[in-house]
Amino acid sequence: MSKLSVSFEFFPPKNDDAEVGLWKALRKLESVAPRFVSVTYGAGGTTRDRTLGTVRRIVEETSLKPAAHLTCVSASKAEVNEVVRAFHEAGVRHIVALRGDPAQGVGTRFQPHPDGYRNAADLVRGIRKIGDFEVTVSAYPEKHPESVSIEEDLAFLADKADHGATQAISQFFFHNAFFLRLRDRIAARGINIKLLPGILPITNFARAQEFAAKCGAHIPPEMTKRFSGLDQEPETRNLVAAMVAAEQVQALQREGVEDFHFYTLNRSDLVYAICRMLGLGTGSTPD
Repeated sequence: MSKLSVSFEFFPPKNDDAEVGLWKALRKLESVAPRFVSVTYGAGGTTRDRTLGTVRRIVEETSLKPAAHLTCVSASKAEVNEVVRAFHEAGVRHIVALRGDPAQGVGTRFQPHPDGYRNAADLVRGIRKIGDFEVTVSAYPEKHPESVSIEEDLAFLADKADHGATQAISQFFFHNAFFLRLRDRIAARGINIKLLPGILPITNFARAQEFAAKCGAHIPPEMTKRFSGLDQEPETRNLVAAMVAAEQVQALQREGVEDFHFYTLNRSDLVYAICRMLGLGTGSTPD
């Protein structure tokens, strides 16, 4: 079985209580020695200061390597470039470059800022001009909701790679076949980019269904059966969720996948348990 490495996604805290929870999760998952941890960036830069503050503190107070998310929604190039420079000054050398959801919400048409970056590929190019950042982008095993086809998605991904992106994190998925098909198509087209599967452990099945509906991810009927009624039984749900996620990762490992990105939703216990099931972790749990 292939060697396993992991990375984790967090979002910046909205208040003091949330900040305590975030840092508890970060400290616990630090013992797993992830390759990097990413911190999201709110629509239109709404969490800009909190994102910057979080990644700065990660650099200063932990052994973790942060990757700061960045979007180009409702912002000029000058405004976005200012954020990139602030990340660099804070010690960040890895950016997750995303176009971002339309300002009016998912399902509406994206309109670039008149003086802004047009799309993710344009943003990648702008970032690379400013500094020697590692740039990660997104990929969609089941097609971006706004794309006409998988082929159009692949063309966008190739454009992002051509402009300097070296890694892509996939949208979450529950059918491994979708991810493996995307990996094969990337290889067939000769797109020079590393593809990481995005894994979403189920902390709330109803919420996962909402996420899936927005991004077009299919949920297998057998998975729906497994989680039926368990949102009212959190302990059992977490046991099932850990098993389901570990099974998914192990099946992908058998296909030669080595690196995995977990969407933590700022919760550590479930992701930590999954990592231990997969043989990661030191065995010592931070307080």
